[in-house]
Amino acid sequence: MARRNKRYAYGPYADGPDPLAPPFDLRVAMDEIGRDVMEGASPRSALQELLRRGTENRRGLDELTREVWQRRSRLQRENRLDGTLQEVRELLARALDAERDSLGRQDTDDARFREMQLDALPSDTGGAVRELNDYDWQSSDAREAYEQIRDLLGREMLDQRFEGMKQAMENATPEDVERIREMLDDLNQLLADHAAGQDTEQQFSEFMDKHGEFFPENPTSTEELIDTLAQRAAAAQRMLNSMTPEQQAQLMELSQQAFGDPRLAQAMAQLDAQLQGLRPGEDWDGQGRFRGENPMGMGEATRAMEELGQLDALAEQLAQSYPGARMEDIDLDAVGKHLGDQARVDARALAELQRELERQGLFDRAPDGSLQLSPKALRRLGESALRDVVDKIGARRGERDTHRSGAAGEATGATRPWAFGDTEAWNVPRTLLNAQLRQAGGDPRRLDVTDVEIVETEQKTRAVVALCVDTSWSMVQDGRWVPMKRTALALHQLISTRFRGDDLKLITFGRHARSVELGELVGLEGAWEQGTNLHHAMLLAGQHLRRSPDAQPVVLVVTDGEPTAHLAPDGHAIFDYPTSPETLHATVAEIDRLMGLKAAFTFFVLGDDPRLAVFMDGLAKRCGGRVVAPTLDGLGAEVVADYLKTRR
Repeated sequence: MARRNKRYAYGPYADGPDPLAPPFDLRVAMDEIGRDVMEGASPRSALQELLRRGTENRRGLDELTREVWQRRSRLQRENRLDGTLQEVRELLARALDAERDSLGRQDTDDARFREMQLDALPSDTGGAVRELNDYDWQSSDAREAYEQIRDLLGREMLDQRFEGMKQAMENATPEDVERIREMLDDLNQLLADHAAGQDTEQQFSEFMDKHGEFFPENPTSTEELIDTLAQRAAAAQRMLNSMTPEQQAQLMELSQQAFGDPRLAQAMAQLDAQLQGLRPGEDWDGQGRFRGENPMGMGEATRAMEELGQLDALAEQLAQSYPGARMEDIDLDAVGKHLGDQARVDARALAELQRELERQGLFDRAPDGSLQLSPKALRRLGESALRDVVDKIGARRGERDTHRSGAAGEATGATRPWAFGDTEAWNVPRTLLNAQLRQAGGDPRRLDVTDVEIVETEQKTRAVVALCVDTSWSMVQDGRWVPMKRTALALHQLISTRFRGDDLKLITFGRHARSVELGELVGLEGAWEQGTNLHHAMLLAGQHLRRSPDAQPVVLVVTDGEPTAHLAPDGHAIFDYPTSPETLHATVAEIDRLMGLKAAFTFFVLGDDPRLAVFMDGLAKRCGGRVVAPTLDGLGAEVVADYLKTRR
């Protein structure tokens, strides 16, 4: 049997998300949002900042807004509004030159009288055109040029209000002009009835059946018709407002000569008045400054003013600065129209990124209505921080500790897919089952590395950990704020995923110390506060350690200054600088009490203060702990590696 030929048709992609676009990298987006939050921004402002900056492959709102203002500036810089007046002047000069040339060849009194008439014309263009309305032209070329003025004015007036009318009315006949005047009369009657609440759907339908050719927008109701006409009429008014008073006067004078029928100008004036009453919210008073060399006709100038209005609205949407602003507010069609298809794709991608972040539950609504990072978002930030720490530990020591659930411990009963570096035993039944399921799906390979699952283990002993981080102003001032938070994220992620039996407490200490949740620490803003109350932090650490007497106690301290505050018996913090003997005595005494619990101490000292180094060395010798002086970039790796070493 002959095989039937298959035919395929290919065409441009029409609408919807790009099927070939790479998937959203929410991990990168969350890293950027998390970094801003850890620097003190609110989650909402961090999300807005991400949208303003854009992503690696997409322009942000700031770049799109800049392009809007560049287009707006170029439109005003390259054009001017008096194109119609200039063209009328040129036609008038051509008509007068041709008429004077014809009269100069005539040796009659009538010719001399007509020359006197031409010499006595008003100096302004509008007045001259009006005075020549009843003039009996002797030159056919002059008469043709004057008729072109009337025709030009009529077409420009209509082009201001109705799309495409300038071309449609070229070489218009008196019958065409009468049809336009009849349409305007019917339109004014429809709008008057609508304003009085007396119009009907049938009246609108009859109007569109009769005059629909003048409305390519194809409105479906009187309201839509009014919206379309009001936008253009308001743009025409703004164009007029942008002219000099002299230009305005000339244009108003010339409009009475449109098609040689003043009734047309009167009908247009009535239409504008009704539209302004029906749509007072349109910008009827604005103006734009055009200073270029390219003269635009009335219709072109009106469209330019309309485009300026659209660009202003688009810039406001892209700025997202008004209350309740959302990416869905951005008119993607307007973005594509004014900035191009790629800009539309970028704006759409940003909107989809925002929706995806919210859909995946990465933000929660706090009781006060503000946004906060959800536990899921904190886990993602923790994964990122821990991944960076693992890379640094591995590069430094070749270790893969954090890839293990436990070290030579007992099986938990759970399994997980094998990852490079894992040394745990295979779970043979699960591995073979995975291979069978894959082969049932049509894959002929008998065994693949993706089939392998390993046995999860856990430590036989558990640890109770107090991570005490300095939150005094010097941590913010010297750029140690974000590394401190990322360290806490990494350690929290490690313990919550690999050492689930361990109990971690996060403690911050400035003038006072307090226990905080991870989300609170991540969103903590730096504040001007004097005092490094390590004494209070050790008190809270001791309370945490004593709740788990059967666990291995671990105390990790991250600080950049020696203690300068301690807690008085009445609960008030006493600050002294330089460090007072009372503060030192209270701090050392509390550490001595923790030594009675056999706690393992590690002090991570930031900065290069020699006094702090001497103090911490002495403190570590007293409690049998260690002092580590990491770089800011290596802080997280040092803390995590020390925790793993202490645990072993």
